[in-house]
Amino acid sequence: MKKSIGRLVSILYRKNQVYLDIALKPLNITAAELPFIARLFARDGVSQEYLSSYLSIDKAATAKAVKSLALKGYVRKDKNPSDKRANQIYITEYALRQKDEIMKRLREWTEILTQGIDKAEIDTMHTVLEKMVNRVEDWEAHRHGEDG
Repeated sequence: MKKSIGRLVSILYRKNQVYLDIALKPLNITAAELPFIARLFARDGVSQEYLSSYLSIDKAATAKAVKSLALKGYVRKDKNPSDKRANQIYITEYALRQKDEIMKRLREWTEILTQGIDKAEIDTMHTVLEKMVNRVEDWEAHRHGEDG
């Protein structure tokens, strides 16, 4: 039987979502919302469009996650002064108070995933996955170029 990278990536993605939904439930965050919060911890005050692009998540899903996080008190949306149609997204003080606990739960998942795997293997795996993402993004850019 041929080895399927796609199958393994799909399994890891689903298990990741289940684990994070359970781990983050006490903090009232879903696995789908986590990438937005994590990115905003690293770079606050960005546009929704930037979040969509950086995370490779469609604009509708980004808008839904940002709206949910705003209702939960984790982010606030401000109109961009230079473009009233665009929103700038900011982490709230409440989110900053939760940051250590959020990141701790994310680290715990990473530890589960990488237990028993040495650093060199993890580095190689990361490099290979980055190459795969880059190839897919190149393919998408080429495909969109053909679409006109």
